[in-house]
Amino acid sequence: MRVQAVNRPSGLPDQEEPDRSSLRSSGVPGARGGTPSHRLPTLLAALSERLPQGRIAALEHVLEMADGPDDVLVSRFVAAQTAAGLAHQLTEITRVWRAEAPAMTGAALALALATARSHPRPRPAQVVISGPVGASVPARLTSGVAVEVIRSATTSLLIASFAAHGARDVVAEIGRAVDRGVAVDLLLEESTQASAAFAALPSGVQIWHRVGATGVLHAKLIAADRHTALLGSANLTDRALSDNIELGVVLRDPRLVEPLIEHFHWLLIPENNVLRRM
Repeated sequence: MRVQAVNRPSGLPDQEEPDRSSLRSSGVPGARGGTPSHRLPTLLAALSERLPQGRIAALEHVLEMADGPDDVLVSRFVAAQTAAGLAHQLTEITRVWRAEAPAMTGAALALALATARSHPRPRPAQVVISGPVGASVPARLTSGVAVEVIRSATTSLLIASFAAHGARDVVAEIGRAVDRGVAVDLLLEESTQASAAFAALPSGVQIWHRVGATGVLHAKLIAADRHTALLGSANLTDRALSDNIELGVVLRDPRLVEPLIEHFHWLLIPENNVLRRM
């Protein structure tokens, strides 16, 4: 079968290349292929991956009311951020917004963030720290992440710590998880009397200690369901969560979290004689 060429009406050009300079002047970011404006979508995607849904929604609300990168609403929101490195990250987005798409409104930027939020990509591991932090370090504080991970649990929490003392925000969040029906397993080192920190929790919380005198339970882990896990050097103590120099990562990829959960579930099997329930 022969395909006839379709004659284009006279006066219409043959698929002309769009005028990229006019796109830039209108505030529309250019494509990633070598144009200077590829950084803005990259920075927005990184921000969407870092922040929880509620924080992103709050930023979108501010942007919807902002006229542009120099709007005072934007600068006030940036100045109010206390998470490690977040103000620096937002300042960089504002700087690139001003340089690459100054005519783009805040509402347009909010729409771009909402799009990224509605199509999440697999999230990489995030650095979590305690102690002093420089303004430009893209990391989050252990105390806040611990509470956030516990809050995200809908069915189960598996928490391991060598020592525990104080940590009232963490203990309170565990209590709220129990109230909404989450099953909680606490794996604690008996020699540090860590279980005393959780004495106020309901009796349904299961506490596990190491069997025998060989070795100690030294792992530090907070795992929500089978999707999120915080692991690192910090014990569940006030100093470790805030003041000590500690380092960890939070994983939000079930392919990485599930093997961790399976390993600890194996440790809980009575026949394996590794941990015993108190």
